[in-house]
This record gives sequence, structure tokens and C-alpha cells, in this order.
Amino acid sequence: MTLLRRPVALVAGALTLVVLVVALGGAVVGGALTGASPTEQVGVPFDLPSPAHPLGTDFLGRDALSRVLAGGAVVVGLAAGATLLAGAAGLLLGVLAGTAPRRVGELVVRVVDVLGVVPALLVVLVLAAGFPGSDLAVLVAVALVSLPFSVRVNRAAVERVASSGYVEIARARGDGWWRVLRHDVAPNVAGTAITETGLRFVAAVYLTATAGFLGLGAGAPAANWGRMVAENLPGAALSPWPFLAPALLLVALAVGVNLLADELTGGEHRG
Repeated sequence: MTLLRRPVALVAGALTLVVLVVALGGAVVGGALTGASPTEQVGVPFDLPSPAHPLGTDFLGRDALSRVLAGGAVVVGLAAGATLLAGAAGLLLGVLAGTAPRRVGELVVRVVDVLGVVPALLVVLVLAAGFPGSDLAVLVAVALVSLPFSVRVNRAAVERVASSGYVEIARARGDGWWRVLRHDVAPNVAGTAITETGLRFVAAVYLTATAGFLGLGAGAPAANWGRMVAENLPGAALSPWPFLAPALLLVALAVGVNLLADELTGGEHRG
């Protein structure tokens, strides 16, 4: 059964695509669509939705729809960058730890585990607070938090494959480690790597949004879905959309990516 014939995969893919289009496309053409600047005051705070402002106004009287369209790119971009950075480093170190002599592998894991014992939010707070207003600091902090889990998962997958009979046969017939990794190990750990990357991305979205919620990274008046939730929560009873819209988009992105990663790897096992 192909991926396109699985309803869950289609729904997850569509959900993820919609959020990405809103986040990335909105950052490019959001102002043209709404006719309002995300930083311009257009009315009274927490004004109700109207034809001119479909989501109403936020706590400063700015157009909420413009803010939503402008605020997703930073969350998605930072989460994707942190995931790619942690995934690449985690895969490299996981392969090293899984194929090297056991003492070397254990040393790699122990060094990386030092990061794993520190609460994730504390790492983000310390690094982001050390570089105020820096989105790059948030990206690096989220990547560091993700690294230990990525290394452990990839190492376990590589060790399982490396100890299998056909890898030993490949080594016995004279194949070098690079050839074995490329033709025997990599295809058999790809599913695990995809699932792990999906889970790490979801965690990165949560941490990036939390950093925005706490006011870390690039500050006001820059739009950020996480910061929008914090800013507009006090007025949710007056006008819920400035708070609810970014919160729902964050949840939809997390659910969509999680389901899509699960379906992609599930398809490999079922196919």
C-alpha cells in the first residue's frame, strides 16, 4: 500500500502543509493579503473580528491576522534549523558510537549525556539569556537539548544493524566500512532516523515556542507565535482569536509532523 492510499498519512501531510504554508507563505505575502502591517496599531486592543480584521486585534490593537501570518516563520525556521543541526550531529555521533570499539562508543555517549541530565528549558534559558535578542542562541540551545536523545537512538539502531549477519558477511568479503555503512547500515536505519527526526522536530517546535512565550530570542515588535500566546492570553475572554489562532497552529504542526513521520516509517515496515 502506498503512502498516498493511507488516509492518516494524507490528513497528516495536509495538516502539516497547511501550517507550513501559513507560516512560511504568510511571512512573504502576509502584508499584501491583509493590507495591514503586523506592527501597526489599527484599532483598540482586543477588538472583535470584523471584515477588515478577520481575527480581530491583539493586546496593542494590531491586526491579529497579520501577526499570525508574520509570526510562524521564526518558530518553524528555528525548530527546523535546530532539528537539522541536532539530527546531523546525532547521526554522525550515533554511527561513530555504534560502529567504533565499545569503549569509544561508551565515551561518546557519556560525553553527550552530560547535556541530557540538564533540564531542557534551563539550557534554553541560560544560552538565550546569555545572548539577549538572539534567535541563533535559541536555535543552538534547542539543538544541544536534542542532541543526546538523537545520539542514543541512532547508536542503538546502528548497533542492531551492525551486529546482524549480513553486515558481518559484507565485512568478511572485504567491503570497507564506508561501503558497509552506505549499502548495509544506512538503508536499515533510515526509518529510525526519520521517526527520530520527526519527534525531535516536534520537541523543537515546543521549545522554540516556549522560548518565544518567555520573551527569549528576537524581541518585540517582531511577531512570534509563542510570544503571541503569552501576550494575548490575558484578553482571551474578550477576543480569543489572537491567542487561539497561534496556539492551534502550533498544535496542528506538532500533530501533523508526528503522524506523518509515523506513517512514513510504518509504510516501510508494511510495504
